[in-house]
Amino acid sequence: MLTKNSSFLLTKDDFEQADHLPDWLLREYKTFSETVTDPTFPCFFGMTAQRRGELRYSYIEHDKWDHLPEAVESFLSLFTPENKTRHGLFIFVEPESEEKSIDYYRSYFWDILQYLHEQDRFDWPAGAPKDPEHYLWDFHFAGEPIFAFGNAPAYKQRKTRDLGNSLVLGFQPRKIFEGLEGTEKGGIMSREKVRARVEAWDGLPKHPDISHFGDPDHNEWKQFFIGDDIEPIKGKCPFHHKDS
Repeated sequence: MLTKNSSFLLTKDDFEQADHLPDWLLREYKTFSETVTDPTFPCFFGMTAQRRGELRYSYIEHDKWDHLPEAVESFLSLFTPENKTRHGLFIFVEPESEEKSIDYYRSYFWDILQYLHEQDRFDWPAGAPKDPEHYLWDFHFAGEPIFAFGNAPAYKQRKTRDLGNSLVLGFQPRKIFEGLEGTEKGGIMSREKVRARVEAWDGLPKHPDISHFGDPDHNEWKQFFIGDDIEPIKGKCPFHHKDS
């Protein structure tokens, strides 16, 4: 059974009313909110969800991660047969004293996913590939497939991936894409509209590693933390399944 009601799972109201949150987090949330609710921001879904208070948030400090698995479980517990809201989760990481490189933030991003995986109380779903090189591999936590994506201040060209001074991890459970899958008409249309807006914001064409889940010529993990350029990501995925 999933843990519910973690005090580290935050809502929009928590940021507007609470006085117990770290100052750095309040600053980064303010920047995040202003960015994603800009009328020209490319992602309609994120913009609308932020305005409606449908997003959820958590955070970690450099030396304190132990509450994060519980917070993610609490987030996943929101998804019930009765609740049809397409919630997303954004995890803020305590900013560095000085801005780091894309490679640094990418490594940090994968360290967090690896930590969550190793602390996961639930089994990896039977039949779900464990090898990230498999085209149907996806990150799972508490049995749920999740699309995760990284945002960081080191992005200079892909401005849509710069949400402030923090490394910010976005978590979107696959179930929120039901009816919007890459092969469905609605999903194709929505995706193309968003990508056109992203290209206009960034002034760069779509990153070559961006595709849709299930594309046999695609590695999903490469889409989790794309480069600040138009070069395909090379090398092996940093994620390692704990049973392999």
